[in-house]
This record gives sequence, C-alpha cells and structure tokens, in this order.
Amino acid sequence: MKKPEQELAEIKSMMERSTRFLSLSGLSGVLAGIYAIIGAGIAWYWIYFPLSEWGDPANELSDSQLIWRILALALVILGLALISAWTMSKQKSAKASQKFWTSASKRFWQALFIPVLLGGLFCFALVHEHTFQLIPAAMLCFYGLGLVSASHFTLGEIKKLGFSQLGLGVLAAFFPQFGLLFWAGGFGILHVIYGSMMYYKYDR
Repeated sequence: MKKPEQELAEIKSMMERSTRFLSLSGLSGVLAGIYAIIGAGIAWYWIYFPLSEWGDPANELSDSQLIWRILALALVILGLALISAWTMSKQKSAKASQKFWTSASKRFWQALFIPVLLGGLFCFALVHEHTFQLIPAAMLCFYGLGLVSASHFTLGEIKKLGFSQLGLGVLAAFFPQFGLLFWAGGFGILHVIYGSMMYYKYDR
C-alpha cells in the first residue's frame, strides 16, 4: 500500500504533465542565447565598425540594404533558435517516455507565438515608417509578453525570463541609441542565464 503522501505526489505529477509543457529544454535556451550574441556581434560590425562608437551610428541605418541584411540575420537567428528548441525538447520528452505534442504543448506554443507574430508585424511597420531605433525595444517587449503568456503552460522560470525581457524592452525604448546592446542582453545573455538554470534544475 502506498502512503497518502506518495499517492498525492503521483496525482500532482500526472496533473502537471497533462496541463503543462514540461519538456522544454534548458540547453536549447543556452544555444538560443549564443546565437543571439553572435548575431548581435555581426550586426554591430555592420552598423558601427569602424566608423563610430557604440550608440552613435555614423550612417544612422539610412542604408536600406543594411536594414534588410539585419532583418534577414534576425530571421536566421530566430530559425536556429526554434529548430534547437523543437529538436532538443523532443529529445527530452522521448528520453522521459512522454509525448511531445500534447494539448499542453499546443497551448504553450500558441500562447508564445501570437504575441511574437504580432511583434514581428509591428517591427515591419516600424521599418516601413523608418523608425529603426525602436525595433529592439519592440522585439523585446512583444517577446516578453509571449513568454509571460506561455509561462502558464510550462516551467516557472519562463515567467521570470519574460518579465526580464519586458524590463529590458522598456529601457531600450527610453534609450534607443543602445538598442542593440539591450537586444543582446535580452535575447543573448538572459537566455544563457535562464537556460543554464533550467538545464541544471530539470534536464540533468
């Protein structure tokens, strides 16, 4: 006979597996952060090197070809991050003998991507209006909103990451000349930090 505490723990575990997406890989977050840091370095080189200091771009992003190169770079980073998250989370769920594509995982991805897709459209509107300096702030804010929304269906660290992204996004809106620096901190450094925390807490 099992003790009541054991039975309650098993029931709680079953309920969490049915309502929350627990297969999210922390290591994929670390990789996403590394991709973002590398991308921010490339973007910095394109914008600033060797003509001016950080925060004072010589060309003020007036070159349309440069804008589209940076947008293409951002899409490549997003694609790599999504592929890493998808494949590594599937491997984690297979290792734990759990289904990857469940109602909980569907709700997680839907809650995340609705704000992210809207944010992408908003950023294209900013490009159309030549309001380039607010793009990093918009990306951080919409991504943060997506994480906070999706956190109801996954690990608690995702909510903390979302609020951190929102905080950096607001700062980037007030200090747009350092937008790339805030972008690297949010999508790069914060992903590495929270991904490492999740990996050591849940994945090992």
